[in-house]
Amino acid sequence: MGAQEVLSVPFCSNPVDNTEYSDIQLVHAVRKALASVQNGDTDHYTQLIGMMYPKYSDFDAVVQLETLLKVLSGSVACIDVVHHRDLLSTIFTMSLWNHRPNVMDALVNLIISLAVTSGKYLDLCLNMLVSNFIPPPSVTDEKKQEVRLRVHEALHKISYLIPLAPSKLAPILAQRMPKIHIKDQDSLIVTLTYVDNLLKLESSPIGKFVGSMIFMVVMERLRDLDLEIGSDDIFQDDSNRGMFDMELEEAVESTMIEGDEFPLGALYQNTSHGNVVSDLLDELMDRSFKHLKFCQNSGRLDEVFEILFESFENYILNTCKTNFLQFLMFYACSLDPENCGVKFASKLLEIYLSSNKTQLNRMRAVSYLASYLSRGKFLPPSFVASMLKRLVDECAEYCRTCKDGMKPKAHQVFYSGCQAILYVLCFRMRSILDIPRFQSLLTPLESILCHKLNPLMVCLPSVVSEFLKQAKTGGLFVVSEAFNFDDLQKSELSRAFGGFERLDTFFPLSLCLLKKSSSYLSPGTSNFWSKVKTTYYEDDEVIVNEDAETEEDCEDNVELDKEEDCEDNVELDKEEEMSIPPKYSFMRETERLLKMPSRIRPSTSPPASFLI
Repeated sequence: MGAQEVLSVPFCSNPVDNTEYSDIQLVHAVRKALASVQNGDTDHYTQLIGMMYPKYSDFDAVVQLETLLKVLSGSVACIDVVHHRDLLSTIFTMSLWNHRPNVMDALVNLIISLAVTSGKYLDLCLNMLVSNFIPPPSVTDEKKQEVRLRVHEALHKISYLIPLAPSKLAPILAQRMPKIHIKDQDSLIVTLTYVDNLLKLESSPIGKFVGSMIFMVVMERLRDLDLEIGSDDIFQDDSNRGMFDMELEEAVESTMIEGDEFPLGALYQNTSHGNVVSDLLDELMDRSFKHLKFCQNSGRLDEVFEILFESFENYILNTCKTNFLQFLMFYACSLDPENCGVKFASKLLEIYLSSNKTQLNRMRAVSYLASYLSRGKFLPPSFVASMLKRLVDECAEYCRTCKDGMKPKAHQVFYSGCQAILYVLCFRMRSILDIPRFQSLLTPLESILCHKLNPLMVCLPSVVSEFLKQAKTGGLFVVSEAFNFDDLQKSELSRAFGGFERLDTFFPLSLCLLKKSSSYLSPGTSNFWSKVKTTYYEDDEVIVNEDAETEEDCEDNVELDKEEDCEDNVELDKEEEMSIPPKYSFMRETERLLKMPSRIRPSTSPPASFLI
């Protein structure tokens, strides 16, 4: 039977089941149709393309399509990028989601054959496969699994056969990252599905080549969502509130609905799409947390940490005040304190000390460092003391060479370093003072605070007040009149930086109010102010946790891996507040906070429907 006769009957059934013609005859007929185009005869070629659009209710037509795709897989050498443009366009716009498993297999094999036969089709093949990351609406979970499995297997086969493929795949993955339209819930589902596919690729052998790009893409999308929420939608801009008032307010709010967690919509009260944004961000961060845990279990955390820090520096450190994204770094450090935990602090300190970095980045880096050293419960006092010593030495050297008086705008980097030291000591002073050798590392601090640059007049009042209170009680140094905070006006101090970014509100690891994300920040890894043991703790104060772990006395060796974390076995009352002067009672401060307007109050709106 000739080729024309074969095409005239066209592929009415699977050739395996039909004795009228053989596989060889089919291949010959299709190749003849492809070759005829170059001679101006397009009838059979047009008929062949028409067979690529079967009616899905027609079983014979679907079987015919499967057969044709298999024949084309064995004939890719006959396909020309110029003469068969229509055929190629049809192939690369086909969707796996529209077909049955047998047809999907045939189509995927054709794509693989095109990719490995000619490099000119590689980008088109990779694009076609990545486009199938995104499901159409109302697809069953079974169908999602069928398509996802085939797409990833195809990408792995192509990458194995063509070493260049992963480098080609990376920009395609970045380019196809869906745009988020807040009012369109379908776009949010698409984003979740796409990120799931990216993280699956990152955890596969392909991740060795595209992992860095994947983390960059995911972090960029998380940052966009984080900034969509915005800090102004979370906390009231009240200059009379200290850094720690907000944390107390969170504790007071939680007592209103005792036993309940913050719902996902708690971040927004003034915008209709708040629930959707916070829900999506929480879901994406939950997937990222789980992926980091997977990396730890598979022994890849150290490798992934370097990529993650690069993403952190590009998308978090260079961004003004993200609210939640930084907790991914914190969690990675908590999984491996002796390696990742130490690296993170060291890298931040290097940025702060580097004269090659911008002033703003140096200030942000030391703010992250202060928050990390304060909140990281997994960091032993020896390491915290060693990092504080480097900060103290840097500030002392600055004071030695500086002849200026108090000029906040001219010496912002210096003041941010001083405030970082004070903030860390508010959390860690007791554990550091318990070891005389650690206390001696901070000896230059008194001269810094007495310098005519007068950092106590520039730093956040609530931080200065709490620091002085603990320093005096703990005997950090002899508190002179220069340290008398009572006569200073908070209103003047809080405006010390004028129109510049307010350092007093930038300690980025304080609160995480996303429901799923906050579950990864357990009391075992994060220091909450309500649990901090201050130097002015008294035996008759209320004990809220009699089962708190008891630590051994710290040994003299300052090696991180040989240092025991020195903490007391008694914890402060949950409602203790850092910036309350002694003359104020907790109940009076609580009553004040309850009267304040707040945007942290739990939402009563229903959860976003796309997560149900």
